[in-house]
Amino acid sequence: MSSSLSLSARGGRLAFLVVGLCWLAVLFDGLDMFIYGSVLPHLLETKTFGLTPDQAGDLGSYATFGMLIGALAAGTIADRIGRKKLMVTCVIVFSLASGLCAIADSVAVFGLGRTLAGIGLGGLLPTAISMVSDYAPRGRGAIIIGLLMTAHHAGGILSAYVAKWLVEPVGWRAAFWVCVLPLLFAPVLAKFLPESLSFLVAKGRTDEARELAARYDVELPAAKSGKQGAADRWTNLVNLFRGGEWSQTLLYWLASFGGLLLVYGVATWLPTLMRAEGYELGSALSFVVVFNLGGIVGMLVAGRAADRFGAPRISAIWFALTAAGVFLLSVHMPMSVTMIIVFFTGVFLNSAQTMIYATVSIRSTPDSRATAVGWTSGMGRFGAVFGPWLGGQLLAAGNGDWGFTAFAIAGLSSMVFIGVAALRSPKQGASSGSGQELAGVH
Repeated sequence: MSSSLSLSARGGRLAFLVVGLCWLAVLFDGLDMFIYGSVLPHLLETKTFGLTPDQAGDLGSYATFGMLIGALAAGTIADRIGRKKLMVTCVIVFSLASGLCAIADSVAVFGLGRTLAGIGLGGLLPTAISMVSDYAPRGRGAIIIGLLMTAHHAGGILSAYVAKWLVEPVGWRAAFWVCVLPLLFAPVLAKFLPESLSFLVAKGRTDEARELAARYDVELPAAKSGKQGAADRWTNLVNLFRGGEWSQTLLYWLASFGGLLLVYGVATWLPTLMRAEGYELGSALSFVVVFNLGGIVGMLVAGRAADRFGAPRISAIWFALTAAGVFLLSVHMPMSVTMIIVFFTGVFLNSAQTMIYATVSIRSTPDSRATAVGWTSGMGRFGAVFGPWLGGQLLAAGNGDWGFTAFAIAGLSSMVFIGVAALRSPKQGASSGSGQELAGVH
């Protein structure tokens, strides 16, 4: 009995080592993603590269477009080379891409760096989620995934401090050199991170998978009875539009589009828009810290709220509260009041998008669930590309005051779309599945 407990404790510690390594990788992912928004006010004020607001919006969209490519390609590449190798490769790619940004002498070179960084960032997150799902201690999968997602917001907090400490005294390039440092983490990841159990089972390396599962005291993933071909995936996609399902599917896609437009639009432009409202640069960057602290809290409470009240209801309410918070940011108020609003906007904004994925998962049949959630996330990523561009266009046209209003409208639209979609379909399955869908927030 004591030997069994000892093995379980040891396996738990080893499993948390895997989760810890993935958490650090996602932390660096968040740092690299948010660093552009943190240094953007300085880039515009110093007219670096002759940068204009509309060009700045384009640059913000380059990274999210790269993330779209990376996320779409991640599954296929991981199935060929393994999830561990893909994670290491992604860390190397976005680190080197940040180095390209640091030495850039033109908007074109800087934009190339941000696009390449986005490809690495987009490929890392879903792969890390898969890894921690394999190695999470028994019965703690949802909690571990939620914990992993806090790393992205911790990276956002770190980006604000990097900008505050380095940009004014040293220059904006120093901030991007900091984002190259994760390159030193890649060998650590390569040495200590085990391969994904799901990948080993899929490749028929069952003895190796069984040995790892026993050493880490985790469940061995079941081998799939058959390999899903392109025809099967196409059939699952077509099924999302059969009968009356087409309207529900489009409503989910539109809700996801508006949600990620809001997430990435605010993430890119929050410091700049707060500067436009008259706050000092240091204060504007403090808002980034508070916003991401709210995001961490939101990730930890969203699943519990959805389990109790239902993911569709929580998503709609959260989007309404997000829209109210974002709109209030356009009003110059006392610093303490603004900080509170920024915090709660962070709480609701990111987890509102997460609950879209939870809703789609709960209301899909088991054989179409992966396709439904995947395509909802994919369509939403077009909103992630559009959001930074929209903010830049508004500022370039001298309508910066409308930036928060435009993002608030996107939140309201997602509230309507997810609410109507929820009303149009019967509930399938228990809402307890929502916790796992914390994985899909980005």
